Amino acid sequence: MNNFGHLLRVTTFGESHGPAIGCVVDGCPPGIALAPADFAHDLKRRATGNSRYVSQRHEADEVEILSGVYQGLTTGAPVALLIRNTDQRSKDYDAIARQFRPGHADYTYWQKYGARDPRGGGRSSARETTMRVAAGVIAKKWLADRHGVRVRGWLSQLGDIVPAGFDAGVVDTNPFFWPHAPQVDALERYMDALRKSGDSVGARVTVVADGVPPGWGEPIYGKLDGELAAAMMSINAVKGVEIGDGFASVAQHGSLHRDAMTPAGFQSNHAGGILGGISTGQQVLVSVAFKPTSSLRLPVAGVDVDGNVVDIVTTGRHDPCVGIRATPICEAMLALVLMDQALRHRAQCGDVGDVSPRVPAGLADFGDKR
Repeated sequence: MNNFGHLLRVTTFGESHGPAIGCVVDGCPPGIALAPADFAHDLKRRATGNSRYVSQRHEADEVEILSGVYQGLTTGAPVALLIRNTDQRSKDYDAIARQFRPGHADYTYWQKYGARDPRGGGRSSARETTMRVAAGVIAKKWLADRHGVRVRGWLSQLGDIVPAGFDAGVVDTNPFFWPHAPQVDALERYMDALRKSGDSVGARVTVVADGVPPGWGEPIYGKLDGELAAAMMSINAVKGVEIGDGFASVAQHGSLHRDAMTPAGFQSNHAGGILGGISTGQQVLVSVAFKPTSSLRLPVAGVDVDGNVVDIVTTGRHDPCVGIRATPICEAMLALVLMDQALRHRAQCGDVGDVSPRVPAGLADFGDKR
């Protein structure tokens, strides 16, 4: 399966070291203003080579719009996007082409297909997420224009470090997407020491959508939170997803966790803006856990394709923490799921209109607590 969505369907293709990567966005409504320049901001945020704390692969990530746009507007036809790969170094993988790197998809791909592309991980590379971010640009534009929905995210944990404060205005001013500027120097020292040691660390990314109206989502098999969990889990290296308070709910009492309502608005948002699989009108809140990078220059025992025990050392250009670049990826997946759910809601319930009473979002902005 290389596609996701229902009315809005996104199909991605291409490998890390192939000639190009791309996606097709099918079911895209007509009339969305779209140009290659629209993709530059988010693709740059996701890109490698922006700081010494991420992979030093340098890709131009220039989007070519192949179809679905005429005179600057989407036509309703499939929107096909292409990005050429320009900075592959396949020779970096020659030494491990016949080895299975522990913690990677090398072994599982081999078991599933009986073959694999060892160059940069092939299809399992985070390079694939570039096209998710590109598709997410379209979803963000449509959500903002049609519904006033704003999607944003930040790094909410790096290793055992959590933000000591929250200022959304500084998230895009540092290489970590970190919401508390006074900690950035400490993060730089932490990552410099980690990189020097040859090791890696995991991270947590939090994404939110403000302005989501109530009613989006399905009650059983198309739950909004269920599809968000599936979308986030489809990102490389993700090992956990929380909606709202998530696993912290285990230790909470029901008297705390339930979100009281008054005519003035909700009094809390422990549920993350979703109840019964359907949006409440509050801020939709999702947190995503990324495992530590497995490509390390520290030797580790492994096996090769002949079943022999070997010492595996991975060289080349790799992220010491994949979560650092993951904020725009998680934002894209949140936006794409929301747009698909919005289109599905309009298709089935567009004639329902506004239903009274509508409880305001109230205490919906949990940014200062994440």
